[in-house]
Amino acid sequence: MECSAANINIREFRRDASRSQVACSRCSLGELCLPRGLDPDEVQRFEKIVNRSRPLRAGEHLFRAGDEFRSVASVRTGCFKSYVVDAEGQEQVLGFHLPGEIIGLDAIHSCRHTASVVALDTSAVCTLSFESVTQMARSMPELQAELFRIMSARISELETIAGDLSADERIAMFLLSLSDRFSRRGYSEHEFILAMSRRDIASFLRLATETVSRVLARLQKSGLLKVDRKQVRIRDLDALREVARQQAA
Repeated sequence: MECSAANINIREFRRDASRSQVACSRCSLGELCLPRGLDPDEVQRFEKIVNRSRPLRAGEHLFRAGDEFRSVASVRTGCFKSYVVDAEGQEQVLGFHLPGEIIGLDAIHSCRHTASVVALDTSAVCTLSFESVTQMARSMPELQAELFRIMSARISELETIAGDLSADERIAMFLLSLSDRFSRRGYSEHEFILAMSRRDIASFLRLATETVSRVLARLQKSGLLKVDRKQVRIRDLDALREVARQQAA
């Protein structure tokens, strides 16, 4: 895992902004970002290797495919999209990243990022040089276990999307995933804003853009959702879960 000895931030952050940053242990996302089971001394050690970025504008890249792997990043605010471009020049969305989620672990093996990551709205991240993380993980098994847990969850998510699911099932599972992720961040599980476009959702779910719009309209007509541009309100979570479980029936 020795990729780079350089401890360089993905983005240089403003000195005046960094002085006002909240420590990880007092951050509202602490339970999501901090490795589980750290004692107070280990939390302080962890906080010392965390750097906080300046805000990134919508459309600004955190890193691009092929860039040297120096840091992993935790989303502090906003939303990011990871994607690759195929041989025909078509963009394929690999995932969306919300506050508290980790970006960049795809580069561990090759020491270069395999996907590009771009902000979908005004966003910011906390970065950790991977060298510092790996050194600390040697003496903090909880940190190493957390990295493995995150990678395992990501693999599971990709396998689910790649499964033999109908368009309705894929969209239902996608919305339920967002509902759960927003809920764990203290937001409503019933109502949220989609920072990503219908085209991005379609690319991620391996569907046509028209199919995404059609299924959303059908779910709204059935009374499960209310969709107003980017705002989604889930009116019946149980019924949406039934749609997602149809494949298993």
